Amino acid sequence: MKSREQGALPIDVYLSFVSSLYDYRQTLLIGMLSHAVTFLLVLAKTGDFFYLVCTVVIALIWFVRLIGMRQFDRIDLAALDVEGIRRWESRYNFGAVCATITLGTACGYSILVSRDPFAEFACISVTLATMVSLVGRNYGSARAVVVMSLSACGPIILGLLGLMDGFMAILAVLMVPFILTTWSMAKGVRETLHKNVLAAREISTIAGRFDLALNNMPHGLFMLDADNRILVANRRACELLNLGDQERLKDCHLDAVLRYGVRHTFLEQDQAKQVLKQLDRLMRGIESQALIPFSDDLFLEFTASRRASGGIVLIFEDVTARVRAEKKILQMVRFDTLTGLPNRDYFAELVGNALAERKPNGEVGFMVLDVAEFKHVNDTKGHVVGDKLLCSIAERLKKIVGDRAIAARLMGDEFVLLFVDETSRRELEERMRALHAQMRGTYQASGFTFNIAMSAGYVIAGSSDFRLEDMQIKADLALFESKSRDKGSCTAFEAEMDANYLDRQKLKADLREALETGGLAVAYQPMFVADGSRIECCEALARWTHPERGPVSPMVFIQLAEEIGVVTDITRFMLRQACVDCLTWPQHIAVSVNLSVLDLRNSEIVAVVMDTLTETGLDPARLHLEVTESCLMEEAAKVQTILQELRARGITIAIDDFGTGYSSLSYLDALPLDIIKIDRSFVRNIREDARRFKLLRGTVNLSRELGLKIVIEGVETEDQLALINEYKCADLVQGYVFAAPMPSLAIDSLSDTLSKKTSVPKRRGRRIA
Repeated sequence: MKSREQGALPIDVYLSFVSSLYDYRQTLLIGMLSHAVTFLLVLAKTGDFFYLVCTVVIALIWFVRLIGMRQFDRIDLAALDVEGIRRWESRYNFGAVCATITLGTACGYSILVSRDPFAEFACISVTLATMVSLVGRNYGSARAVVVMSLSACGPIILGLLGLMDGFMAILAVLMVPFILTTWSMAKGVRETLHKNVLAAREISTIAGRFDLALNNMPHGLFMLDADNRILVANRRACELLNLGDQERLKDCHLDAVLRYGVRHTFLEQDQAKQVLKQLDRLMRGIESQALIPFSDDLFLEFTASRRASGGIVLIFEDVTARVRAEKKILQMVRFDTLTGLPNRDYFAELVGNALAERKPNGEVGFMVLDVAEFKHVNDTKGHVVGDKLLCSIAERLKKIVGDRAIAARLMGDEFVLLFVDETSRRELEERMRALHAQMRGTYQASGFTFNIAMSAGYVIAGSSDFRLEDMQIKADLALFESKSRDKGSCTAFEAEMDANYLDRQKLKADLREALETGGLAVAYQPMFVADGSRIECCEALARWTHPERGPVSPMVFIQLAEEIGVVTDITRFMLRQACVDCLTWPQHIAVSVNLSVLDLRNSEIVAVVMDTLTETGLDPARLHLEVTESCLMEEAAKVQTILQELRARGITIAIDDFGTGYSSLSYLDALPLDIIKIDRSFVRNIREDARRFKLLRGTVNLSRELGLKIVIEGVETEDQLALINEYKCADLVQGYVFAAPMPSLAIDSLSDTLSKKTSVPKRRGRRIA
């Protein structure tokens, strides 16, 4: 029957207890021999063959039990369930009880039948000795202990009671505590071992979990003793360091492990020493962590924790992905993403490092390169092509510069260079000019060929006096001078450029003040009918008379206005003043106002124009707005929309300086134009230059075919006027041949004078231009 105690045992504990019954088989052999020898001695003493039978029975029981134990050895213990374990327990108990019954029977027989003192003493002694060993041998089965103790001691008790002697009866009663003590001892051993088994199992489970966690953690781990010998190494550590089986590392010195890496080409000898040096600083607490590059494809970060026993726990992880990401971020932070050159901030850092390494008082050159007419590339070929052109320029710059200078992309189409390794000022200047010459020339980008010129400005200074901000300002001033004189040239900074720069800055401030205080004025240049008898329109021209410098050329202050961003303000001033002045002129005279590129960048100009017309009361038909071809180069579709809206409001649209831009003829049909103003360059030397005059006549014929009114600018001589009139090339003429720019009041007076003339010119045959 199933015992309650064993039924409550976990199956693995129950199996371990039953397995213990089948262990230590030599004790069974020793017990069998001691029993057999004892029975043979009693046989020799008494001559009773009953003891010979007991000897044979004991031997047979041992033999049968030995066969059962060998069968137990051959079974798969892991496949046994509770019932299977119980069957093997019962089988063992049956053999053991047969042996104890034989012993107990021999004892009872010697007391009741043989009545030989030696036989009694011998049988009882060997049986009680068996009882003593019963606890150590059969604790694993509570049933075995109970049944074996009762079957061995029961016949002795019955034998003593059967003698009908009081003293013997007392001995029989005293056997009961002996039996109970045996049971208690066996139970105590069994419970103690049960607890130990459970504790061992729990420790094994914890150890298994720890081992599982240790070997599946993403970090490598070395647990070192006080002598830096490896006590524990997890699988990840061996994988990261390519060290093979982790069991081989136990008790190995960390130095030897790294030398092993050297022998297996994991580390070079010098690299291993460097790694050990870094780890030593880490383990001594000098550093909190150490990032160690083992190869280009492996970066490990180590941290160390000191153990209470004096050892060290090293934990390390593969941070290669993080290092690569940081390098990529650093690359993005330091370098221009388009060209791969250092950006402005990193260039400043490189300059600082280069100057710190250079001996004092050496000559240093700083240069700024600007791609001439790069905006035209973007406008005509698109920004993608422009970007590829910049990449081509950057590649050539890297190739030319090599490691003898520091090159960077400043912004847009500007590049900067620092030269620090020349021996003399003359060599330094020659090298910078040579670089400028090499950078000019032909470039390929997206299948297009570009002939690129470079404007450059440079400054040379002693390294001890070098200040990057100051040098950049001076190089920019030299670059500005290059652009002003001749695009594509190279100019060295001169001291007067600084004064010119300060003077220019002051002039900008004065211009802003003049705009705020009404310091600008408007002059008007009339546009006459071809014979000069009538003024049709007047072009409004901005004028600025400086209180100290006198009149400032529009070519100067308009450029200044663009630089400080007040062009739109000037346009608004001109627009309002022109409308106000136009109201004082005869009704047939219109006024023409120029719009800049900045004015046409947003549709606010439409509202500005209409608000001005509403405020002044000028008829929209008397307002002409002039735009240059440069205005049409940027966002042509947007400009077209703005001009269409203005024209729809009754305003006349004219294209100014026609023929000076790019792809001029393509705009005549696409844009909402009323008037074409042909640039003065078409008129110059038209009497001597037949080719130029043919070009003028062709442009006139094309414009008339498109229904455009023609104004020819810059007519300065009677000869030019005569030729233009002879071929009927102009509807209106503007130039000094008739009148120079004049104040508003002079327009009214001039118109009155012309209207009073009564002479009529003779009629001539009309010629086709």
